[in-house]
Amino acid sequence: MIFQGAKSASVALGETLRLALDALRSHKLRSFLTLLGVILAVTTLVAVMSVVEGLNVYVSDKVANLGANVFVVDRFGIITSWDEWTKAQRRPVVTVEEYEALAADMQQAQQVAAIEGTLSDIRYSSDLIEDVNLLGVTPNYGEVRSMTVSAGRFFNDTDERHRSPVCFIGADVAQRFFPSVDPIGKSVRAGSQTYQVVGVAKAIGSVFGQSQDKFVLIPFGTYLKTRHTQRSSITLFVQARHAELMEAAQDEARMLLRARRHLRWDDPDNFGIVGSASITSLWEKLTRNIFQLAVGLTSVFLVVGGIVIMNIMLASVTERTREIGIRRSLGARRRHIVMQFLVESAVLAAAGGFIGIVLALGIGAVVRATTPMPITTPARAVLTALTLSTGVGLFFGIYPAVRAARLDPIEALRAET
Repeated sequence: MIFQGAKSASVALGETLRLALDALRSHKLRSFLTLLGVILAVTTLVAVMSVVEGLNVYVSDKVANLGANVFVVDRFGIITSWDEWTKAQRRPVVTVEEYEALAADMQQAQQVAAIEGTLSDIRYSSDLIEDVNLLGVTPNYGEVRSMTVSAGRFFNDTDERHRSPVCFIGADVAQRFFPSVDPIGKSVRAGSQTYQVVGVAKAIGSVFGQSQDKFVLIPFGTYLKTRHTQRSSITLFVQARHAELMEAAQDEARMLLRARRHLRWDDPDNFGIVGSASITSLWEKLTRNIFQLAVGLTSVFLVVGGIVIMNIMLASVTERTREIGIRRSLGARRRHIVMQFLVESAVLAAAGGFIGIVLALGIGAVVRATTPMPITTPARAVLTALTLSTGVGLFFGIYPAVRAARLDPIEALRAET
């Protein structure tokens, strides 16, 4: 008995769906114009969700990826306002002595690396590369930042102790200066200093179109000897022993620095501590605002599209009054009429949602092919868009459906076609 009821319901639903599709096909242009609001809403929603998702993944992989269990200690930290920037300018610099203290005293850190840098023009023979990142780094920097050596070697403790004039270059520098020769053993010049190439880094790639391979690394001691000043602030990369100890390591670094700087318990930190979670959280806060704006636009488009669908369905009820009367005279009940018009309205809106999704995917493909902007369309964006569009069709189709079901069968049969 239950099986027969389910079969009867499925047959009725299938017949209703067929009638709805026939009605849409018979008025193609009107159906398309009706769907413009829904199409714009779904296209906007899916496109923005794709951009936000792609940027979140991109930032997590490229920008916020400081290394395994690594956080940064520097002078400024994350600055989000002009007032914070003004106050941060009065902070003391992070000194070499503070780096040495943290490296010696931290119990929760596996290792602490230091870096200081500037922009410099780099020359090889008569060739020149402008605005290269010239960075002085400790020998453990490559391990902490998970850098990969493609040729030669990274610095060692001997290079650091002797302040050797050696360098480790990025892939862009190697490709520009040494496209067809082995760069190991060659010398490049930064200002008045000459450095012998001992290694080349594996290509990292770009972030938002900016190459990350345009750098020259020299030993930290070498940089201190030739370029460091009393006003220079260094940056520390602290690697916790385990992921579970990240917060404990950050608290320990904060405590040691506050103690060395003689800060009172109620004084704010005069240094910054930045972890991957902090960068990701800040970025998600920014993209959340973008998403909220997109939701607002989508809501406006959906309401407009829903009102248009309702008006078209009311016009359809008027046009098909005689058809409704014939169906009622042949035994169709009010719920069958309601289902017919609700399904037609939902199918109409869902078709608009599908067109909007296809359009958004097409726009995303074009943007990926022509710009460096990362775009990833999550499955939830497609499901959300289809659910919203279908829901709008159902909601705004209720009134026309009920109105059609309440028509008097006798009066409906008398209506002119």
